[in-house]
Amino acid sequence: MTSTHDDDFAEIRTSVRALCARFPGSYWRELDRERRYPQAFVDALTEAGMLAVLIPEQYGGSGLGLAAAAAILEEVHKAGCNGAACHAQMYTMGTLLKHGNAQQKDRYLPEIAAGRLRLQAFGVTEPTAGTDTTAIKTTARRDGDRYVINGQKVWTSRAEHSDLMLLLARTTARDQTAKRTEGLSVFLVDLRESVGKGLTIRPIRTMMNHATTELFFDELSVPAANLIGEEGKGFRYIIDGMNAERILIASECIGDARWFIAAATAYAKQRVVFARPIGQNQGIQFPIAKAYAGSEAAALMVREAARRFDAGEPCGPQANMAKLLAADAAWAAADMCIQTHGGFGFAEEFDVERKFRETRLYQVAPVSTNLILAYLAEHVLELPRSY
Repeated sequence: MTSTHDDDFAEIRTSVRALCARFPGSYWRELDRERRYPQAFVDALTEAGMLAVLIPEQYGGSGLGLAAAAAILEEVHKAGCNGAACHAQMYTMGTLLKHGNAQQKDRYLPEIAAGRLRLQAFGVTEPTAGTDTTAIKTTARRDGDRYVINGQKVWTSRAEHSDLMLLLARTTARDQTAKRTEGLSVFLVDLRESVGKGLTIRPIRTMMNHATTELFFDELSVPAANLIGEEGKGFRYIIDGMNAERILIASECIGDARWFIAAATAYAKQRVVFARPIGQNQGIQFPIAKAYAGSEAAALMVREAARRFDAGEPCGPQANMAKLLAADAAWAAADMCIQTHGGFGFAEEFDVERKFRETRLYQVAPVSTNLILAYLAEHVLELPRSY
């Protein structure tokens, strides 16, 4: 099966496929049953330098663009693996890179690039705020040369498997700011020093093996030197990183879609019912072909969004459309793959049901498809704000 951009970053794609071949479906099924973190897989990606691809060469990274990172994550998912265990190690450092001071970048980026430090947790979402980020209630109060943090976060993935975390908190009450996006600040929290000293991490068991948690802050003390950028400007900082996140996760969805299509195609060729392969029937052919067309169309939007991001061009609409279309394409392909396999689609050994559960997440996270539609309606089509 060919695709619209198999030739993009061909050497990188080949290397990723070779690495992923060491982690077959049996590896992921065992982890899934026991809800364990894929430590060996993450270590292999780290050692290969694939998680440092976006870090500039001066800090020990590869200095490549987002399109290269997208190719890596697409191939990871196309191979049946799951990059969600570590994909934030790629892009979360962007806030530090773009808005941190020289001392912060010199201290942390080389360690992150080398894999000696993991920065792959981002504490933003709260139980009562949801996608209304400006309504968060976690506070950071200045106390001399430190900030004291109180509050709660939820759906903070990989916190148990990260050394550092970016945290968004209110430093000025919402009713004391001229705009609701003001008064939010970003901090770099050292989780190794914080757990048990004002920070409690509680795992959340979900329908997929996603290593997500909720966090509780009770008078957690963080050095003022760990403030990223200016106090009160944090909302803009995290928005900067959201386009990268959406494009990269869209690339994972494309990889998922291609895995489902390949699995369904292979099964349809070899499964014989009524003395003929089921792939000979148009009732099987057409859904697979439609899923293929949809995934290839979405892949073109992902490619364009990455191109714009790497060129420094505005890419908010493209990043959001890439995420929307790719998530929809992956989910359509997943449903088709289950239907093609029939009862065997629900059997663990085929990996379809695992991938089915994993790709369903992206209709909701890191931004729901409905919020993307609201964004496009307001900011692209200039319709009245709906929320």
